[in-house]
Order: sequence, then C-alpha cells, then structure tokens
Amino acid sequence: MAKAESELGWKDLEIGSIVAEPGSAAQYKTGDWKTQRPVLDESKCNKCGLCYIFCPEGCIKQKADGYYEIDLSYCKGCGICAMECPKDAITMVAEEE
Repeated sequence: MAKAESELGWKDLEIGSIVAEPGSAAQYKTGDWKTQRPVLDESKCNKCGLCYIFCPEGCIKQKADGYYEIDLSYCKGCGICAMECPKDAITMVAEEE
C-alpha cells in the first residue's frame, strides 16, 4: 500500500523521536483507548480537589460551582482519582464501545 504524500515516514521523525514543540500532545485526544472511565457522584463530593491534584494527565478541572469535571477525551482510565477520593465519590466503570 503506497503512503499518501502528506503522511510522514520514519525518516521524517526527529532524532530520538523527541517532542519538538512543547505542549504538542494537547492537540491529540489520548483517552480513546481506556478500558475504564471515572464517574463522579457530586452528591458525595466534598470539593476537596484531591482528584485534581493526583490526576497525572491533568484532565480534571474545577467548575464554577466548586465541583470537578473529568475530560474523558484525555483521561487514560488509570483510576488514581478514584483511589485518592476520601469520599468514594468517584467510581471506575467499564468503558462501553
């Protein structure tokens, strides 16, 4: 199968496959391959922010009302937020295809 002219080949990669532009990963939705996703129950949440602090992907943001929302486009489904939540307000559920 011939590659399209716009596709890059392995010879086009930076040496060592380094990230040439800081923050360039933000343009890619990286949460598509997760097998579990976090679900937040706001009735249990005390707005402590531990989920936000411990999220390694930075995909949890605080809303204007003080509660948090999870951007599933970038969430990898690691479950750290659920493990760190002192109120068990976050549960991990199987991702549906």
